[in-house]
Amino acid sequence: MSDKNPLARHLATVLQWVLNLGLLSLAIILIVFLGKETIHLANVLFSTGEESSSYLLIEGIVIYFLYFEFIALIVKYFQSGYHFPLRYFVYIGITAIIRLIIVDHKNPFDTLCYSAAILILVVTLWLANSNRLKRE
Repeated sequence: MSDKNPLARHLATVLQWVLNLGLLSLAIILIVFLGKETIHLANVLFSTGEESSSYLLIEGIVIYFLYFEFIALIVKYFQSGYHFPLRYFVYIGITAIIRLIIVDHKNPFDTLCYSAAILILVVTLWLANSNRLKRE
């Protein structure tokens, strides 16, 4: 972007503010859902007599981590000079696929494909954290 064009700089500043306000709104919404998930986890943890409660507890914990990772991604966005680090998206992808395996593990071939996707994401994470690609 050219420093000679004040309209382009003004538009970029306005769009940056819109993005920042949108992300702050999303963070507040995610914090509310994180609180609701905490209450849900407490209810599942202290309920008695349900055999499926262990699956509900594990699924709830993974969902809890998903909310937490999205909030951490937004915090990291503001801390790192208004950019999203790739590795946080990879962490969220791995956690989401793990949740999918826990919830839907009836078909062995699908589970194998999900596991292969996790392997690809781990290799991507390894590459992103290598010295050549690491920015931080």
